[in-house]
Amino acid sequence: MAGGNLGPRQKMINLMYLVFIAMLALNMSKEVLSAFGLLNDKISDANATSDTRNAAFLSGLQQKAQEQPEQYRDLLAKAGTVDQLSDELDTYIEGIKSDMIAELEDPDDYEVQDKPDFLDQKFFNGDNLSPEGKEFKEKVENYKTQMSALIADTYPAISEDIERKFSTAEEENREGKKIEWLSYNFEGFPSIASRTKLTQMQADIKTTQSEVLSAMLAGEQAQQLSMTNYQAIVIPDKSAFYSGENFKGKVVLGRYDNSLTFDKVIVNGKEVQAKGGEVLLDFPAGSVGTREVKGELQFKEGDSIVSISIADSYAVINRPNSATISADKMNVVYRGVSNPMTISFAGVADNNVNASATGLSKVNGSSYVMRPGSGYEVKINVSGTLPDGGNVSDSKVFRIKDIPSPVGTIRGETGMAKMQKNQLAISTVGATLPDFDFDLDIVVTGFKFNVPGQPTVQVNGSKLDGRAADLLNRAPRGSTVQIFDINAQIRGNSGYMLPKVSPVLIELTN
Repeated sequence: MAGGNLGPRQKMINLMYLVFIAMLALNMSKEVLSAFGLLNDKISDANATSDTRNAAFLSGLQQKAQEQPEQYRDLLAKAGTVDQLSDELDTYIEGIKSDMIAELEDPDDYEVQDKPDFLDQKFFNGDNLSPEGKEFKEKVENYKTQMSALIADTYPAISEDIERKFSTAEEENREGKKIEWLSYNFEGFPSIASRTKLTQMQADIKTTQSEVLSAMLAGEQAQQLSMTNYQAIVIPDKSAFYSGENFKGKVVLGRYDNSLTFDKVIVNGKEVQAKGGEVLLDFPAGSVGTREVKGELQFKEGDSIVSISIADSYAVINRPNSATISADKMNVVYRGVSNPMTISFAGVADNNVNASATGLSKVNGSSYVMRPGSGYEVKINVSGTLPDGGNVSDSKVFRIKDIPSPVGTIRGETGMAKMQKNQLAISTVGATLPDFDFDLDIVVTGFKFNVPGQPTVQVNGSKLDGRAADLLNRAPRGSTVQIFDINAQIRGNSGYMLPKVSPVLIELTN
């Protein structure tokens, strides 16, 4: 426009046109610089919000780790590493940005931040990177490498995004020429443009941090809620069933977590220890009958204590410690004797058992005494109340027998005895029941004494009296005297008439 054979006027017009274009370009450049500044401010505001969100996330995770350390300890450690790596690179970039505006009178005057001098001098040394430029590039590469290694196995999609966002590989320009990454992104750019780009890198760091932390927590929650952590639990309507009954109950799903810990566990009024997500109970089962298990599980959730009640029951039955062996013809009780009996129902508490029969009385617990009267048999009826409220009953017939005939004794000897006269004179006449099941105290109240060739005398008591002693003295040596018609009775039960007592024969040795 200024060449050729143009006149002075046209040359002046052309020159003024060039000045006008230059002025337009200058105005557009200032608008672009201001636009970069406004973009930088918006990204900075967004970064501050991300900082608040990430800090809140870590604080919440730390709280969870305090409440349930086994469950969240590993997750908190990994989240801490993510936070540390991100904070180190973010702080380093923020330091560079602070140096860029350190000498500016007004850092918010973006129109004057059009020079590339600061970063060109800091990052580059001719066609090569300066030590500061190499350091910057290494820090970005280290962040990418360490973050990817931390999450590559569990979150491959996020790892790929980190590789892309923080790649320091060569870039390709419009002409298809490979340009070193730092030169491509920062060399020759206005200061405000590079500053905005650095702010955007900080935004990428914070976004990456947020994505990783969110994915970690979501993964932990998904693992906790996974159906593989649930178990099928069979809950019967009662803790014991009887033969012939229908089993009744339900099946529910319960989640088992061995990393869950309780702050306090109380069972039946006592504090017990929990370990590995479960509470192991070990206490005396108690007496026969229905027993309850009551208590609560307490754990901390946020600022409050959550309590879950424990309420269940179980049945205690007698431990089988002997076989039931009976002789069908030997169900016998004896008249005149207190026959001890044990009456119970398996699985029923003694206080819920009732037994009745003529002559039957309860001592305590399952112990009874039978004192049969007249007749030849007695029927014992038994009923019980089960733990579930149901009733059971049974009965058994026992034959009634009299006490067998006692055997007479002299000096404890039965049948035929040998002794001297003086020994017989002072010996006691007694009666016994050999091989009888009861140890009865039988008292002799009188008997008859006979010496061959002499009249028989009646003796009162259990020893020879004067008349019997006189007869004894007249008995020749080697003769046999006889004690018979022995009268005896049971001490404490004189109303019962014992059968006839067998006699005792004594051969005199002098």
